[in-house]
Amino acid sequence: MTTEILPPQPARRAFLKSAGAVGALTLTVGFQWAGTTRRAAAMTTPGAPFAPNAFVRIGADNSVTIIAKHVEMGQGAYTGIATVLAEELDADWALVRVESAPADAKRYANSAFGALQGTGGSSAMANSWTQLREAGGKARMMLLTAAANGWKVPVTELTVEKGVIRHAGSNRQATFGSLVGSASALPVPEKVVLKDPKDFKLIGRQAPRVDVPSKVDGTAQFTLDVVMPGMLIALLKRPPQFGATVKSFEPTAANAVPGVVKVVQVPGGVAVIARSFWAAKLGRDALTIDWDDTHAEKRSSAALMNEYRALAEQPAHSARKEGDAIPAIRDAAHKLSASYEFPFLAHAPMEPLDAVVKLTATSCEIWAGDQFQTIDQANAAKTAGLDPQQVSINTLYAGGSFGRRANPGSDYIVEAVSIAKAFGADGTPIKLQWTREDDLHGGLYRPMYFHKLEAGLNEKKELVGWRHVIVGQSIMAGSFFEVMIKDGVDPTSVEGAASIAYSIPNISVELSTTKTGVPVLWWRVVGSSHTTFAVEAFIDEVAHAAGEDGFTFRRKLLEHQPRMKAVLELAADKAGWSSAPLPKGKGRGIAVAEAFKTLVAQVAEVTVDDQGRVTVDRVICAVDCGTPINPDVIAAQMEGGIGFGLGAVLYGEITLKDGRVEQDNFNSYRVLRMNEMPKVEVYIVPSTEPPTGVGEPGVAPVGPAVANAIFAASGKRVHMLPFPKPGVA
Repeated sequence: MTTEILPPQPARRAFLKSAGAVGALTLTVGFQWAGTTRRAAAMTTPGAPFAPNAFVRIGADNSVTIIAKHVEMGQGAYTGIATVLAEELDADWALVRVESAPADAKRYANSAFGALQGTGGSSAMANSWTQLREAGGKARMMLLTAAANGWKVPVTELTVEKGVIRHAGSNRQATFGSLVGSASALPVPEKVVLKDPKDFKLIGRQAPRVDVPSKVDGTAQFTLDVVMPGMLIALLKRPPQFGATVKSFEPTAANAVPGVVKVVQVPGGVAVIARSFWAAKLGRDALTIDWDDTHAEKRSSAALMNEYRALAEQPAHSARKEGDAIPAIRDAAHKLSASYEFPFLAHAPMEPLDAVVKLTATSCEIWAGDQFQTIDQANAAKTAGLDPQQVSINTLYAGGSFGRRANPGSDYIVEAVSIAKAFGADGTPIKLQWTREDDLHGGLYRPMYFHKLEAGLNEKKELVGWRHVIVGQSIMAGSFFEVMIKDGVDPTSVEGAASIAYSIPNISVELSTTKTGVPVLWWRVVGSSHTTFAVEAFIDEVAHAAGEDGFTFRRKLLEHQPRMKAVLELAADKAGWSSAPLPKGKGRGIAVAEAFKTLVAQVAEVTVDDQGRVTVDRVICAVDCGTPINPDVIAAQMEGGIGFGLGAVLYGEITLKDGRVEQDNFNSYRVLRMNEMPKVEVYIVPSTEPPTGVGEPGVAPVGPAVANAIFAASGKRVHMLPFPKPGVA
């Protein structure tokens, strides 16, 4: 991957260009020792590390260990966290290491979540930015003060570079490691002056990712890698329909499988515990279970969508109302409408859900790629009959998540603890492992949605009215996040639609929330995974009806949104939007979105052959995410998000037949394959604004950009996902 700074252009901000290989409540709780009279750490043992706060530890060997409160699940969180703190510390990047924080919300809460420790909502960098800069800055000041005291010189005469403090006047220098003892005896400063962005040496540079070496040499620990003496493997047989329960089961055949140790019933189903995965798998296959489907969801996907279409014609809750859209559209010179259908989607992370539990009568220790430590700790404690303080969590690397490992019910954690409890809670380590089939059948999908849109243009072909009706299931209802639902509106159902940035005098956005037995959850980029498609596909239809191209029409409606307009213009410019038309059968489409305060515009170039088969050839992506901490990570997340989003719109769907999921594995739930990944170019807007998230926003615009490109190439609009795929096996 290469990075260069483009020269400034007249009337335009300079941009960072990055193109390369494919990658993937406000309360600041910055822990430090209270008051200035407390010391940084108890230094009773010679050579003990210097730990001025909960986020950094410096050893006598000059090593700098940064404690990450966010899980590393491929998104580059460890590298971003380390970069921010190491920048203010002026650490030597080659000596920086990262380890996961324990489950401790008092010290490691996510300020975006309030008093909860967890990762999600593309919040890792945004909520850590000031906290980690101050942690690094305070540690740096204590080391400087220790050196100044020892050399009897003013701190202002000292400089720091790569973990070495120097005094030019006396030609003396000292490493961080040599100062840990004296620095630890000093009080932690209450305030420090943080760096001017012009002095950044790591932030904005291509620092190597800290997790790459261990992932390359195989020493990285994922839950799937965990092996312990005497550890057993558990597989759980879950109901074939959501809401069904165990009526009775016959374990004899399962118990007869060599290696099977025990068969137990738990709230989630029937678990087979064995000495190996294969023995557990064969034992589970041999189980005979009689299911009670009295309260099960038995509808098929088609029946559900028919109900959604009907609901779109009924009164709904208002999510946004400006002017009066209905009469504005009714009286408009030109009217148009469209509807869009979105299926259930699975997260399908590369590492299926898994957790290791070691449970006794007085303690519970968990090993997992944990995304919601505080919630998982509480749910595990409740399941085990313990206090949360008796539950410890070791957060390991996670092989992807896309939101799946962060769920209010902690399903896979609760399952693992319940199995360990049913086994006897005797301290035997038990690893619960999901298969890919378990993953696809296990629920907590991105909800199914139906969108109905109407618009009106006046005689000048100006957009004067916009009405958007959304029908779908709430992901907040029934959980402790339900408090976020206001006046019948789940904000995650309408984000990206109620927040539409275009200047339209009459807007109405409405929501009709459905209920099904299918468990649902946030999915990468949450509501914008469907709302952005509907908004950006329909605004393209409106532009065409107005006789303008999609870029020009959008730009006019974004005059009051300079940052969004800038990314739109950048993407169009780099794509050569105004250049010569593409050959027959090829087309360009554009889309722009804001998600988690990050602005992303994308232009897609596609080929549509005579049979209607679609190939995505190129995607140009412009992103404004505030201060770009690690350009390489940002580009990788945009590229990964584009690949993830393309897989969803081209192939992704979970369908039900009589309430049973029809997909089993990647043969029937297709994801994007490597040979289908288009060329991607990523352009990053330089900024001194606080950083915003990059893990999810890249997903939002790619679907509509491709759909709009398909129209440009073929004259056909896409209103149902996944895209039609004639001739594709």
